[in-house]
Amino acid sequence: MNILVIKSSVFSDGGNSSALVNAKVEALKAAHPQATIVERDLGANPIPHLDGERVGAFFTPVEKRTAEQQQVDDFSMALIEELKAADQVVVGVPMYNFGIPSQLKSWIDHVARAGITFRYTENGPQGLIADKPVTVLAARGGLYAGTENDTVTPYIKLFFSFVGITSVEFVFAEGLNMGDETKAKAMDEAKAAIAQ
Repeated sequence: MNILVIKSSVFSDGGNSSALVNAKVEALKAAHPQATIVERDLGANPIPHLDGERVGAFFTPVEKRTAEQQQVDDFSMALIEELKAADQVVVGVPMYNFGIPSQLKSWIDHVARAGITFRYTENGPQGLIADKPVTVLAARGGLYAGTENDTVTPYIKLFFSFVGITSVEFVFAEGLNMGDETKAKAMDEAKAAIAQ
């Protein structure tokens, strides 16, 4: 059992989404003591945002790449291999200003690559990564799930399905900035859902 863990809170382990991730990982380790855990803390170790040079490296033929361009491609491919090798994926996703953290967007930008993790066909895009369970632990300051203001849930589902992964489950902890009592109740309920 290989488990890929992605934390995207700017507060690293201090974030609410990371606390939920840690609870999920502990539950998985209890069920699979021999599991291998690969963790990417994107707050502690941010992935560079895409720029012209990084995109240029992706599109430069291998035989024409500079050493620096090859390093960029190697880094992207390492992230892709981690996702491919995982039997399960756990992702912590806070909502910042109605969207995902830019750190997580950078990870997505290095993983979603035409011809590698998806391809375009006459029948539309086709994902190239085998389906696997993904648990998304979503932390929000307000109440967004099921409303038109929740841009995060459809975006995360779209990204994973685009690369071939459709078994995506969400656990929400909402209202975390609406008072201590509301926060405690939301976190307790989310952790109970994780335990099940």
